[in-house]
Amino acid sequence: MALKDLAPWHSKGGTTPALSELHREVDRVFENFWGGFGMPSLLRDNGAVGLGGLAMDVRVDTSEDDKAYHVTAELPGMSEKDVEVTFADNTLTISGEKKEEKEVKEKDYHRRERSFGSFRRSFTLPVEIDEAKIAATFKDGVMTIELPKSATAQKQAKKITISRGK
Repeated sequence: MALKDLAPWHSKGGTTPALSELHREVDRVFENFWGGFGMPSLLRDNGAVGLGGLAMDVRVDTSEDDKAYHVTAELPGMSEKDVEVTFADNTLTISGEKKEEKEVKEKDYHRRERSFGSFRRSFTLPVEIDEAKIAATFKDGVMTIELPKSATAQKQAKKITISRGK
């Protein structure tokens, strides 16, 4: 038995689950700490951009029915003027930028804070979309996008009857 086999962080598959969890937790702590100083995010891979001090973590829900795709994006504190939606080559792209400035003047102090952040999310759709009927609505920080399938894409779906095996 080698000395390295006695170390608790070694296992046959590499890192032990407990050490992996510790590693993730330390990464999270540093991410939370440095995020407040405008440092770029190294851990986000979900559409968030952490440059400039305001990390934009955009939550998106998608669903599909026979006639359309439905996309709902949570964009708190933003308005429809802050967001851009484009559709090209069967790819939906949602992007935006949020700028925030706060100023507090009191008798004993004066504080001014500025921050900004941006995001960009893209989704490639597997079927043809009727581009003329795409619609987006924005209410209370939630944007909903309806992407109707083309008539040919709607016809492609065929229900197959399942029979009981012998």
